[in-house]
Amino acid sequence: MTEAVVPEQRQELHVIDVRTGAFQVKDSGDTSGFAGLTQQVTMPGATSRPFGGWFDAAADVLFERLQNANIDAVEYVVIDRDEMTMFVRREHLLTVARILRDDELLRFEVCLGVSGVHYPHDAGKELHVIVNLLSMTHNRRVRLEVTCPDADPHLPSLVSLWPSADWHERETWDFFGIIFDGHPALTRIMMPDDWPGHPQRKDYPLSGIDVEFKGATNAAPDTRRSY
Repeated sequence: MTEAVVPEQRQELHVIDVRTGAFQVKDSGDTSGFAGLTQQVTMPGATSRPFGGWFDAAADVLFERLQNANIDAVEYVVIDRDEMTMFVRREHLLTVARILRDDELLRFEVCLGVSGVHYPHDAGKELHVIVNLLSMTHNRRVRLEVTCPDADPHLPSLVSLWPSADWHERETWDFFGIIFDGHPALTRIMMPDDWPGHPQRKDYPLSGIDVEFKGATNAAPDTRRSY
């Protein structure tokens, strides 16, 4: 495989937060100087063409298929650290995913994982889901990123396209509270079923959580749940 040669590109940074002080501590009487720190939290913005290497060819195939279907599904593309990330509108996630999986010029047959991130200051896009795909046919990787607001934390499930996404989506629901519509059994996978909240969100308390395992029983695996 020919390695992607990424040319110098124009790319703006997307500022989602500004942090001050060390560890967000305020009014601590800190005399070390760390209290005066100011740091922007940024994400790479859209990358201008050309992307370089196989990135342009793959993007052209996807965009042509979407244009033929009159679908505006991709918000923008980021090339960062020699990796391609496509930011996809959530209502078109399944369409984009199916093209990436099935088109003979793309063939991303494997979903390597689905994970979540919580950016509480990214207004209207507080919850991000990252989908990592692998083409065994062409030996390529691409990443999809989809966002949804805290007020409506719903995304379509990818299990119908890649069954391997099953447990990944359950873990993302468990830890971030993102609901994958169409998932066959969206239940907790790490935390107990009756656990309150979603522990990897930024607004989840770091301490002071009462730990209580109600009933203290462990049923046989085939009788724990019925769907």
